[in-house]
Formats: sequence, C-alpha cells, structure tokens
Amino acid sequence: MQNTPWPERFVDLKRQIVEATPDYEKRLTESWKHLLGELDKRTAEIAQVGPDYIPQVRYEDLDKLSAEEVDIIRRKATVVIKDVVDDSEARAWKTALDDFIKANPHVQGFPEQDKQFFMLYWTRPQVQARAHPNVLKASAWLNKLYHVKSGKPLEGVDLNVPLVYADRFRIRHPGIGWNNFPPHVDGGAIERWEDESFRKCYADILSGNWPAHDPYELEGRLDARSSLYGRPGQATIFRSFQGWLAMSEAAPTQGTLRVFPDLVLSNAYTILRPFFRPTVPLDSEDILKPENWVFDISTPDFPGILVLENGFSGPRPTPELHPHLRLEKTMTSVPKVNPGDMVFWHCQEHTGQEDSAVMYIGAVPQTPMNTDYVKKQAETFLAGINPPDFVKDKPTTTYVGLGVDADVKEHIARVAMGLPIQVA
Repeated sequence: MQNTPWPERFVDLKRQIVEATPDYEKRLTESWKHLLGELDKRTAEIAQVGPDYIPQVRYEDLDKLSAEEVDIIRRKATVVIKDVVDDSEARAWKTALDDFIKANPHVQGFPEQDKQFFMLYWTRPQVQARAHPNVLKASAWLNKLYHVKSGKPLEGVDLNVPLVYADRFRIRHPGIGWNNFPPHVDGGAIERWEDESFRKCYADILSGNWPAHDPYELEGRLDARSSLYGRPGQATIFRSFQGWLAMSEAAPTQGTLRVFPDLVLSNAYTILRPFFRPTVPLDSEDILKPENWVFDISTPDFPGILVLENGFSGPRPTPELHPHLRLEKTMTSVPKVNPGDMVFWHCQEHTGQEDSAVMYIGAVPQTPMNTDYVKKQAETFLAGINPPDFVKDKPTTTYVGLGVDADVKEHIARVAMGLPIQVA
C-alpha cells in the first residue's frame, strides 16, 4: 500500500519526457492502443500454453541453436539451461550450505522466525558455483545476446568476458508459502524514467514507436544508473540476465520462478503506463477496453513504483494497476528443473519468485562500470565481508567456512572475480 505521497517534481518529469516527442499526445495514444491490442493477443497465447512456453536448452547445445531458436529466447527473455553443472555437485553444494547455516546460527536471513533466504555471499559453495567454468561460459553466451547497433567498438567492453556479481541464496522449506516476492522487475525503479541515460534505453517506447524497442541494445546500458538513491540491495552494476542455479528439484507446482515471457510488450506497457489513466473504476469489467484509457500527465505517480523514505522500489506490477498484463493468468512458471540446471531471465523481465534451493547467479558482461564494481567486490571477498551493494554486517560478525582465494583456481574465474592472475 502506497502511503508516502509522490513529490510534485515528478509531474514535471512526465512533461519533460513527453515533450521531447512532437505531437506527443496523439502519437503516444495511438501507440498505447496498438500495444493493448498486441497484449490482448499475446497474453491469451501465454495463458493457454503455460510452462511449455518457456524455452529450454541443454548446456552442451547452446552453440548449436539456430538463429530462430535464439530469437525466441530473446523475445521471451527467459531460458532454462539444463545440466550446466553435474547433479551430484549441485546437491553437494546444498548439503554444504545446510552445514554452513548449522555451523553459523547467527546468519542473517528471513523470514526471521524460519530463515529461508540468507544474507550470505561468500560461503565456499557459492564461491565454487560462481567460479565453475560452465556457469561462466553460460553467462558469456547470454551476454552475447546483446549487441551494439552502431557496430562501433566500445572501450572496456567485452561480451566474451563474464564477470561475477556476488548475490545470496535461498533454501525454501517444503509446504511453506510466503509472499516476499510478488511480481516485480529487477534492475532499477524510478530510475527507468528519471535517469536520462537509463531513459534512452526506452526512447522508442517513449516516442510512440514501441515495436522498434530493442532491449538487447548494449550501448545505452553502459551509463545507465539503476541506483540513484543508494538503497542497500539495489544493484549498481549491469546484469544482462538475472539467474539462479538449482540445487534441488522444483516443478511448476512445487515453487519455482514465474515470469511474464514477452520482454518487448512488458517493457512497453511498464514504461507507458504512468502516462495513461483509466476512465472507469479499476474493478470495472470494461477496464481492458482501449477506449476506457486516456493520456494524462497531470499526476506525479508512477503506477507500480513505491515511494520509500530512502528512495523508491519496484516496478511491482499488480492486476489492479496493470490489468492488461493479465498477471493472474500470464505469470508463467518455468518448467521442472533439476539440480545443476540454471534459469536466466532478462534484467528487465517481470518475475515472481517462489524458488526452492537456489543460488542467485546472474550474467554480467565486462563493461567499465562492471569492472570497477568487481574490483571493489574482490576486496570484500578477500576480507570476508559483504559486497559493496549490500548491507554491511556488524564489524564483530565472523563466519566459519567462508570461501577463500585458493577456491578460485581457473583463469576464467579469477578474471571474473577480479582476482590477481598468477603468471607462470
């Protein structure tokens, strides 16, 4: 529930955004109506097909996919990569994490009364998983789904070089339902509109030509700031895809990732939604009809973004505020995964998570901003403290069984973690 009022300066921001487009009200209204028509067709398709709508591929087949198969992954922006790591190795990591938690009962996690999501970053299993060459090669494959339209080389950018972003893990208990991860979008909140560089990523949408939007255009992402307000836990790097590695089996009915599997449509709807309002009540049976929506930039609110004391969170689409996404029917569970499988979703994808035992491991390309972050992150790894983007532990907090430099042996992994490379 939104209790904190929106600052009035966001009315000016809305006006500033749209005034960059000639005849903006007419063009954006026509674009909005076109978008709603396409959403009506695509949401019906997604709801009918269910989990089989999500692409699956074996790790060993990544480089054998046809151009058409790769384009499907780009459009749906979610993929299950099977057998990235051997089942037994993934299961062993879960056992080791369970043992770590028992040996360190003071670990931070939630829910507080029954911890399942752990604020841990440098346990030995996590370090080993991120350093696994197959995990890093899968990340590089995903990074290379991006491109530079201009074709010019970008200084400090190499999509063939994967980097590591240290994140947390979850071991969800059977039969326990909790709602800490309703539908949301990672990688920035109000920044999508407020940060000028980030906003350029959506220039086609905001100029009334959403079908031309390319969520894999890399150049605009390099300077985009996804954390203007410095909230802890808000990623300051660019992840091409968020992801996790499964350490247990999980089927659609047993708690797993859910996504809205059409990136261009969901991006377009999320970005345009603050510029339109319904002329009928939100619970009206006619809410989906395009004629019942009008262009309106007179209010400061951005539906789905929450105003906090220390910044903003979201986007968090809801059935009430984002009815055309038909979230109750289109938030699609990924197919069954086994230990060693990985699931990746685009950094701007709508997701809702009820994962079982997973380590969060995203795909991160080498860019100047990411390289700078990884250097700082490496210092925290060697010191055994939380990474730069996350809340710091108390200075007196210590853990038994953290990963160490010697656990990262492969050249590709040491580069990815920003660790010194030993020359023979």
